[in-house]
Amino acid sequence: MRFTAHKSLLCAAAAAGIFAAACALPPGAARAEDKPPIVMKISLAALNEALHQFAKDYAALIDKESGGRIKTEIYPASQLGSIPRQIEGTQFGAIQCVVTPPEFYSGVDERFEVMAAPGLVDTLAQAQRLTHDPEVRKLLLGLGADKGLHGVGLFTSQPSSVIAKAAIRHLADFKGKKVRVFASQFQSEAFGRLGLTPVAMTLGDVLPALQQGAIDGAIAGTVIYNAMHYQDAAKYVTNIGQPVIFGLAAVSKKWYDGLPADLQQVIDKAAVEAMDEVDPQTVEIDARADKGWVASGGELIDLPADEQASMLNTMASVAADVSKTKPALSAAYQIVAAAAQRVKK
Repeated sequence: MRFTAHKSLLCAAAAAGIFAAACALPPGAARAEDKPPIVMKISLAALNEALHQFAKDYAALIDKESGGRIKTEIYPASQLGSIPRQIEGTQFGAIQCVVTPPEFYSGVDERFEVMAAPGLVDTLAQAQRLTHDPEVRKLLLGLGADKGLHGVGLFTSQPSSVIAKAAIRHLADFKGKKVRVFASQFQSEAFGRLGLTPVAMTLGDVLPALQQGAIDGAIAGTVIYNAMHYQDAAKYVTNIGQPVIFGLAAVSKKWYDGLPADLQQVIDKAAVEAMDEVDPQTVEIDARADKGWVASGGELIDLPADEQASMLNTMASVAADVSKTKPALSAAYQIVAAAAQRVKK
């Protein structure tokens, strides 16, 4: 009986100690384990390619390195709206991160489109080295800072190719066709010089437009065509290699600025790690996509060597011509073009 009473007194004392410790917390404070995780929506238009792979790598790193304090959610294939709506949502904080080719941010700042300059790089390997250049990263990731975007990641996706309902085997086959291009004056000018009618269009609208005959073809990459089953609408893909398609990840500056300093560091550090991780994965993804396209009944076409050279020569001056009356764009292009030469091997 005395033992039971003694035990009860000990339990009561312990309970009182716990109660006192809880009461000692500052007013309105809560233990970290009691707080729900911060949700981070990562949005993109692509599916099962390098941009999507970066998003998955980035999300996994954030979940791990934040110790569960941030909970990531990935929304590929334009689930949260068209690319312009995704970017706007990120600027205003409704979406926490958007991953898309840089030129789609040109409505925020026209300098984003410098990465779409035709002839900037010759190979995927050179493109990947370019994204690691400190001056290029500093330029591209800082462009949206005064427009609600905090740039975190720049990486390579894939070389451009053209998908078409009728095979494009020669330069002359481009003439008169309506072809989807990215939202970039560099792309519109470059492909307009080939005699086609460029139509700027967000990715989510491309497949329906092909199916309905609103366009004759589209600029993207084999990875996109394969992942999104474009062979149901068109089976001919012509490898043109230019321009190389890049990816740029930006988080909402409003959301980022509201994070504790240690979580801000997690967001930035995880992006750097994800950029490194995605490079070798991109090479594998692109190779699988080409094989998958042919296996599913599609055809891959290369222009004759002399016509490929002629196309590149036609496009060579596009960036300089477009930017010559725009000092800020011209200066940005000079930075990126100089870096491209430095990393050329």
